[in-house]
Amino acid sequence: MAHANARLTVHGRILLVRRVRFDHRPVAHVAKELGISRQCAHRWVKRYDQQGWAGLHDRSSRPHRVANRTPPQLEQTVVDCRRQMRRGPAHIAAHTGVPERTVSRILRRHNQPHLADCDPLTGQVIRATRTTTIRYERDRPGELVHLDVKKIGKIPDGGGWRALGRAATSAHKHKKTTIGYDYVHAAVDDHSRLAYAEILPDETGETSAGFLRRAAAFFAACGIPAIERVITDNAWAYRHSAAFRAAVAALGARQKFIKPHCPWQNGKVERFNRTLQTEWAYRQLFTSNTQRAQALQPWLEYYNTRRRHTALDGLPPISRLSPTP
Repeated sequence: MAHANARLTVHGRILLVRRVRFDHRPVAHVAKELGISRQCAHRWVKRYDQQGWAGLHDRSSRPHRVANRTPPQLEQTVVDCRRQMRRGPAHIAAHTGVPERTVSRILRRHNQPHLADCDPLTGQVIRATRTTTIRYERDRPGELVHLDVKKIGKIPDGGGWRALGRAATSAHKHKKTTIGYDYVHAAVDDHSRLAYAEILPDETGETSAGFLRRAAAFFAACGIPAIERVITDNAWAYRHSAAFRAAVAALGARQKFIKPHCPWQNGKVERFNRTLQTEWAYRQLFTSNTQRAQALQPWLEYYNTRRRHTALDGLPPISRLSPTP
């Protein structure tokens, strides 16, 4: 592939050399035909004279030595920190003292995969990515709140397959009883990214309506007195439940739905769900479902008040809210 600013491709350089060296035409005339300067034409002809046809191919513009490059020992510290902590450049920068942009370059130089592509428990690459550069953000807190439900398998007493391995839990496949799921209801404010979540037994309309009321009370206590709009996917509880519609109306809010099969329109809470899994549900090995459930609220408090958020310039969500009197 030619350099971004190169006026000639390899084919154009060969054409230049053929016309100058084989057809014996003046360099100035050929340079004008090909739309390049005489200096550039002379440079390629000289390279052909010194290196032959191979000299006309692209080669790296990278300098042989970089004076201010990060020492190898420090680069290895950054890579080790990434593998152990499984966190992004902002967290690694705060932990190692290396600038965030430098951390990103080091990780790219060492071919470290994106966290979104990795298994949150082991760090192994398990998926491809789909990203977009188009982002949006509401102007004030409470203008739009995203709602969603994440279904997570319950943990049997003693630990599940993530703790014991598939072979150790194969006996469960022959049992008639099932363990079931936890339904993690989540609400995320679009402007501040303040999040609220609860583990509930189902995702019915009544349950979702009760969660919305409690989420609104939590937001009010944190400095978001009113919710103007609520956006959800097209699940039955959100689309058809009279109880949920009544809960939205009681808040004085307007309900919005995403376009079918377009989950990125509810992207704030979808991204929160992924963070919820990687940093809470699958971050460590839990030996019971109760143990995992008890860890949710402390993690939420950390997420809202101390966790660095890249979309907020490294600040936690609570930093965008005025303190309540």
